[in-house]
Amino acid sequence: MKNCRIAARCAKGLAAVALAVNAMAAPLAARAAFPERPLRIVVPFTPGGGTDIISRQLAKGLTDVLGQSVIVENRPGGSTIIGSENVAKSAPDGYTLLMATFAHAVNPAIHKKLPYDTDKAFAPVALIGKSPNVLVVSVASRFKSVPDILAYARSHPGKLTFGSYGNGTSAHLAGELFKSLGRVDILHVPYKGAGPGINDLMGGQIDMIFSTSASVSGQIKNGQLSALAVTTKDRSPSYPGVPTVAEGGVSGYFVDSWYGVFVPQGTPKDIIDRLNGAIRKVSDNPDFQEALKLEGLVADVGTPEALGRYVNEEEARWAAIIQQAGITERP
Repeated sequence: MKNCRIAARCAKGLAAVALAVNAMAAPLAARAAFPERPLRIVVPFTPGGGTDIISRQLAKGLTDVLGQSVIVENRPGGSTIIGSENVAKSAPDGYTLLMATFAHAVNPAIHKKLPYDTDKAFAPVALIGKSPNVLVVSVASRFKSVPDILAYARSHPGKLTFGSYGNGTSAHLAGELFKSLGRVDILHVPYKGAGPGINDLMGGQIDMIFSTSASVSGQIKNGQLSALAVTTKDRSPSYPGVPTVAEGGVSGYFVDSWYGVFVPQGTPKDIIDRLNGAIRKVSDNPDFQEALKLEGLVADVGTPEALGRYVNEEEARWAAIIQQAGITERP
């Protein structure tokens, strides 16, 4: 009888262990099957701009690699804050991705009351690549070089305008750095995305944009816009005949534009690694590389940790520049 009771207790114990093992195995099995449904990449800009173009190229490649549809969802406005907040408050399951840009690293220094903590709300997945910004004007513009702009701006303070794709974007900060180091007064005109800003530039409503390369490469090639300078330290392979802003007379000037993928903080590491591996496969595809090259972008996919370190460095650098230049939340 005693042996029967011991056997019964053992059987119950084994059953409990089996249930616990099954409970632990269930989420692991679910994650192993990732992805089981379509994913979305949130783009915090209007359609048609550089970030949108790059995101759609990535979505196309990820759809092939992951075997699930990857859609692009545009949520413009608020200097990328609206789209970023949407991702920050999404489920941390790997199905919602943010295509972050330069603004992701500078918003904490400009906007004192963000609806999320940038360093705690997002987990890095992969850097997509880097590119220069390009100082562009309409082909009908009187300005043919950076010295032309500097000379006019110094003799006509406050008369020139430069557009951007929102307060805190690379197009904005590139212009503010130009104002600071070039000692000129030029009015900032923010837009909700690249498309509206470029249309106004070509229409003569604004004088210039320090645009992301991806946003204006097509218009430069078809003769609608003129590239006067690139913002990087060295000349860009995509624009070999175009001088740097520093060469044009603004000593110490340089700005890099970048694109990187983030997910909500709390997303399991195995899912982040799965996404990182998928992005690496897409970036190795010659068609994807060629598409990025056409947009003036150089693929530079690394580990999630590498993206995290890079963005932290960008945050520190631009926080100092923003404070020095007195750039505030309102343009």
